[in-house]
Amino acid sequence: MKGCFDDFHRLMLKTHYQHYEFLSGQIASLEVEIQKRMEPYQSEIQGLMTIPGVDRIVAWCWIGELGTDMSVFPDADHCASWAGLSPGSCESAGMQLSRHTKKGNKYVRRILTQAAWAASHCKDGYLWAFFHRVRARRGWGRAIFALAHKILVIAYSILKTGIPYQELGGDYFDKLHPERTAKRLVHRLEKLGLHVAVTPISEANPQIQ
Repeated sequence: MKGCFDDFHRLMLKTHYQHYEFLSGQIASLEVEIQKRMEPYQSEIQGLMTIPGVDRIVAWCWIGELGTDMSVFPDADHCASWAGLSPGSCESAGMQLSRHTKKGNKYVRRILTQAAWAASHCKDGYLWAFFHRVRARRGWGRAIFALAHKILVIAYSILKTGIPYQELGGDYFDKLHPERTAKRLVHRLEKLGLHVAVTPISEANPQIQ
């Protein structure tokens, strides 16, 4: 590596590295303390961590900010509104006047947005499919926000019912409306100049009775 690196730069680099080590030590000691205080909520933490994209830090933040008793919220929509993860609803004569989100708990909103980003990179899962479905229509930013809202609703349900996350699979939406899926795929092939004839498997390979 070519460049100017004298005693002054060594001093500054040493200073920055010592500051980094100090902050890392502070973070480690705080995590140890948080871990001790979270011992009574291990079952809830494990339940939340069944959601793709949700790790120990996300679960800690949720419990620290919202607690584990979801009966304080009438439903998941109220919980999302409190957290600032519900889209604004200012509508007049069928015209949407504003799409700005309401103010809420910025810590919950930030950590769930990070969880949504992580979930969007988990291949072949329901949340991954949900993210790409929304992104195709509304763009990356709104898809991340919608996924964060979806994770909040799932987390609310887990803490309220005690039932962990159930993976529906990346092909959930394809199976939900198979005719639409087939029509869309045929249309894409036809745009490539291919003629497609779709035949159900049951008709193409009839079973011998």
